[in-house]
Amino acid sequence: MARGRKSNPIQKPRSLITYTNSKSYISEQFRTIRTNIHFALPNREFRTLLVTSSLPGEGKSTSAANIAIVFAQEGKKVLLVDADMRKPIIHHTFYLENTVGYSNVLAGQTNVEDAIQITSVEGLDIITSGPIPPNPTELLSSSHLDEFMAKVRSKYEIIIFDAPPITAVSDALILGNKCDGTVLIVDSSKVKKADVIKAKDSLDTSRANLIGFILNNYKMPKNEYYY
Repeated sequence: MARGRKSNPIQKPRSLITYTNSKSYISEQFRTIRTNIHFALPNREFRTLLVTSSLPGEGKSTSAANIAIVFAQEGKKVLLVDADMRKPIIHHTFYLENTVGYSNVLAGQTNVEDAIQITSVEGLDIITSGPIPPNPTELLSSSHLDEFMAKVRSKYEIIIFDAPPITAVSDALILGNKCDGTVLIVDSSKVKKADVIKAKDSLDTSRANLIGFILNNYKMPKNEYYY
């Protein structure tokens, strides 16, 4: 059975440092994030990870894509799901079609297998958002979400969900309750402390397992060195 439908032709993802320059310092930081995710969930089976942010524009989609790539580079069979059914971007990043995807599966219009697309990154498959529906939150509240989660868990070792920002809509909170772990992206140059606290409180209320934060756009002091 094929892993998924193939876009013709498959093109390399754009602006993803872990793919274009795997030996860079930033790529090494994403590998450190991968290791820390493993350490954060030592006593439970880790299969599903939610990546979200407090506000729009903090880099959650880029972070989710790079995290997915480093897990695939580790030899894992990985699925990246664009769960942002409001402002999806993953299909642009990987040059994929977005005519069938996540929204179609949740609406019961197609099955998981027909929504999967393979990428030029070995071991990494993607389900794009699909057409933007008029009722994203209602789709997430349907029984099709549990069926979707069960299906992808049976096919992949790691499933990463790129979800909308927490302060904008409730989608990430619904998904966070169902995923093994949640990572919150924080743009140090943009987000306020109050926004981060509000996002964390919302995740705690929804019983999401918040395992850590990823700090974006942090400028290291000039006197700090790294190997």
